[in-house]
Amino acid sequence: QVQLVESGGGLVQPGGSLRLSCAASGSIANIYTMGWYRQAPGKQREMVATVTTDSTTGKVNYADSVKGRFAISRDSAKNTVYLQMNNLKPEDTAVYYCNALWDLGHNFWGQGTQVTVSS
Repeated sequence: QVQLVESGGGLVQPGGSLRLSCAASGSIANIYTMGWYRQAPGKQREMVATVTTDSTTGKVNYADSVKGRFAISRDSAKNTVYLQMNNLKPEDTAVYYCNALWDLGHNFWGQGTQVTVSS
């Protein structure tokens, strides 16, 4: 089992920045990929950014809508991922969920953290 705990959400004005954190615990050795997804009211959940765990730095992937503004990273212990969000826009408002792709295709999710971008 994997437990994921997100933190760092909040209210920020357009153009501002936030840094989300996701701490993983449990059977973290079998995590292949970690990432961030978001879901806005009335919309489907979408992938924001992912990072693999098969190297020191990992391979990253971003949604087109956040490229150049968001950056995902992880620590060497593979137990924490971050999402640095810069130049935030109102359309970034959503609940952000941490995800871990575990062995045998199992997905684990955090409880979500609210990000609200408003003036």
